[in-house]
Amino acid sequence: MKWVEKFKEFGMSDRRVAEMTLETLKEFVTEIVDEQLKRRQHLKQNERSVEEALAAMDRIRWTPPPDSPTTLQLLREDREH
Repeated sequence: MKWVEKFKEFGMSDRRVAEMTLETLKEFVTEIVDEQLKRRQHLKQNERSVEEALAAMDRIRWTPPPDSPTTLQLLREDREH
């Protein structure tokens, strides 16, 4: 949720943070922190270990055939045309 939306939710669209009561400010900050923690927790559940990520990279890596042109050769060829 964007900060502006959160401000509006707390009736802050035309007020400044300095005008908030201490209790409202605490509630506002707590909600934002809770959202961020939930988002981070969700991301952690989907994370793979470093070993799993490296293994996946090895599985999908493609090596061109030995007689393939190098990237430099391909760039030169592209520049000529």
